[in-house]
Amino acid sequence: MRFFRCFLIIEILFLVFVGLACLPISAHATSYPLQAKYPEVMIYKAHTTQKVIALSFDDGPDQRFTPLILNILNKYDVKATFFLLGTRVQTYPDVAKRIYNEGHVIGNHTYWHPQLTKTGVNNMIWEIEKNEKKILSITNVKTNLFRAPYGALNEQLVKQLDVMGYRGAGWSVDSEDWKSLSSVKIKQNILNNIHPGAIILMHSAGHWTQDLTGTVLALNELIPYLKEEGYTFVTIPELWSIEHGNTNK
Repeated sequence: MRFFRCFLIIEILFLVFVGLACLPISAHATSYPLQAKYPEVMIYKAHTTQKVIALSFDDGPDQRFTPLILNILNKYDVKATFFLLGTRVQTYPDVAKRIYNEGHVIGNHTYWHPQLTKTGVNNMIWEIEKNEKKILSITNVKTNLFRAPYGALNEQLVKQLDVMGYRGAGWSVDSEDWKSLSSVKIKQNILNNIHPGAIILMHSAGHWTQDLTGTVLALNELIPYLKEEGYTFVTIPELWSIEHGNTNK
């Protein structure tokens, strides 16, 4: 009987251990491991109870959709963060200037949009520096904010960003608008995942086959709706300050 009880206790402890091992780890540790390990370099969201959110737009500028997005942001007096491609800054300098002149934050999104986890550190350095020079020559802005194409980063690349004096920005809410989705689907993707401290990923330009009309239409409805829900729109640098300096977390 004593042996049976000991065996039963061991079996129960084993099951408890296995059960605990299978429990999900916090999102902070699993969903955003680079921010968790390199909080002074990376941000994907701010850990805050304040209803603040940051709109971000990749792959611009262009003449098709970026001006329409700027019109809507101006209409609702919202400032956003635009991660620009050097090749498009070269092609559409007036739109790049407009982004800055209207009070938005400009970030570096490389020159040619490579997948940096495949091309490596040296290519990242070249891409960032070439785009940095192009953005500076057109807008007179020297940004220290970077977003990798496809969000593709690893620890080696993040360490190099730190060496270069850059902060990396990811996102916690993906609109998936690059799929040329309808405004209804884009709104659904955002509203189903919105949270205090969120960085929302959208696009202000893309391949010529991509239709971002859904992005424009969704944005025109999302901004007033989220404002009515009590959200305040901030830029990513402002969200960074909240993450690192705000005591209300």
